[in-house]
Amino acid sequence: MVDEELIELLVCPNCRGPIEHRSEQQAIVCVGECGYVYPVVNDIPHMLVDEATKP
Repeated sequence: MVDEELIELLVCPNCRGPIEHRSEQQAIVCVGECGYVYPVVNDIPHMLVDEATKP
């Protein structure tokens, strides 16, 4: 499980917007402007724009 304290510190690397952890999707989702979805692999967020799923 991703540490919730870490989630509070992170922002979207693309638009600098707020993010939300969605454990059922194994993803970090930008709830700001861009809406990018970043994968979580083995409880490690992969917050790279190149690995994001774009809306």
